[in-house]
Amino acid sequence: MTGLLMAEIVPFPVVRRQAFIQRQAARAAELNQHAGERHIKQQVKVQVDAMRRKGIPEDLIALEVRCLESAIRAALWKAVMSTPGGVL
Repeated sequence: MTGLLMAEIVPFPVVRRQAFIQRQAARAAELNQHAGERHIKQQVKVQVDAMRRKGIPEDLIALEVRCLESAIRAALWKAVMSTPGGVL
């Protein structure tokens, strides 16, 4: 068939992603440094596993993982730097 349209899969729609990012950053901020790091890594792994189950290509997963982890860390730093005592 000619003229087939290809759909672009967006693993993390922006609207849904913001709440997830804020939750993960808030939880990481509640933990000590090592536990917070493990929490972020575990949450990213859960998302990777979910994307793989959905058949998302590995190159897109790698891109999304970098974006997701960066967004969580940015939210964490913003929360830590803007909250008195660095605690949410």
